[in-house]
Amino acid sequence: MTEQDFILKSYNSDIKEGFVKWSSPSNIALVKYWGKREHQIPENPSISFTLSDCKTLTEVTYTKKEGTDFSFDIYFEGEKNEAFKPKIQTFFERIEVYMPFLKDYHFKIETSNTFPHSSGIASSASGMSAIALCLMSIEQELAVSFLATEQSVSEEKPHSKEHTYFNQKASFLARLGSGSACRSIEGELVVWGENESTKSSDLFGVKFDGDVHSNFEDYQDAILLVDKGEKQVSSTVGHKLMYNHPFAKERFAQAHNNMAKIKDILATGDLKAFVKIVESEALTLHAMMMTSMPYFILMKPNTLEIINKIWAYRADNDSNICFTLDAGANVHVLFPKAEKAQVYEFIKSELVAYCQNGHYICDSIGKGAKRL
Repeated sequence: MTEQDFILKSYNSDIKEGFVKWSSPSNIALVKYWGKREHQIPENPSISFTLSDCKTLTEVTYTKKEGTDFSFDIYFEGEKNEAFKPKIQTFFERIEVYMPFLKDYHFKIETSNTFPHSSGIASSASGMSAIALCLMSIEQELAVSFLATEQSVSEEKPHSKEHTYFNQKASFLARLGSGSACRSIEGELVVWGENESTKSSDLFGVKFDGDVHSNFEDYQDAILLVDKGEKQVSSTVGHKLMYNHPFAKERFAQAHNNMAKIKDILATGDLKAFVKIVESEALTLHAMMMTSMPYFILMKPNTLEIINKIWAYRADNDSNICFTLDAGANVHVLFPKAEKAQVYEFIKSELVAYCQNGHYICDSIGKGAKRL
């Protein structure tokens, strides 16, 4: 599949209005992507768990209009939000060649999260993937309406070529809004970035094609909200700092090696090896930020307190609990479902004190986005 395959060639421009609604989840990377080339192409492959409950709900209403400019309004949590408009404007400019109908309609975009905004959960991943899915549903309606005038159209079915194309293009578009958003379309494990170990693409996320041991079924993710404020440095800026990073080449090679290792781990169910890879990847991500120029420390003192508590608990209880981090202070605590009761008791008794206002979120891996 190439970029050219995602260009919409024909559609019915006579449709006056409509609306569509999707929910799309966030995701948490196990092998991290850090650094990208032009057009949101990753410098290294990544693999992520799709989350279940941390998601964005987005409804897009479209109305036929005159003129040749993009026209849209954004409402976040029920209130008009001007701050989001530049990002959506940039997104529309990037994807117009693939969706030529964008300037034919005015779009009312109403969006909300099931988790606190700027909480360190990847809201750009869930948010941009939800918008991409809504636009894909609109494209589908316009295209099917056009085809219906030419020939009979069969209903799209799961696992059909049409279904696969829909998901791939939605992921492709989401990537142009926010790189990691391409991993939020499907579940439970999604790979992004070409590599020799798994079926993959730089253009869109691909559902992990390897064997997955029962140890990883319904894996749990408790998100400890250490700092709910805005990040010290945006991910966009952080990725750019990899261009001249002294350790970039070694980091990219490490990610490829870890992709091969984690594929075997997922197949064998080796939880001890899983812990080592996941925690090493999290610390490496932050090490790259601490050794860039300019440099950043995004962890907070309470982040380190939680990590040390997790290490002590794991040693004392022969547990398979582990942590991972995104580019921020908050901690994702990953553990098998079999340890759910014990780990949540540990979180309540020893970790909640390090969370801002005692806040944490209980989640698990999920199946991907849903049309509502």
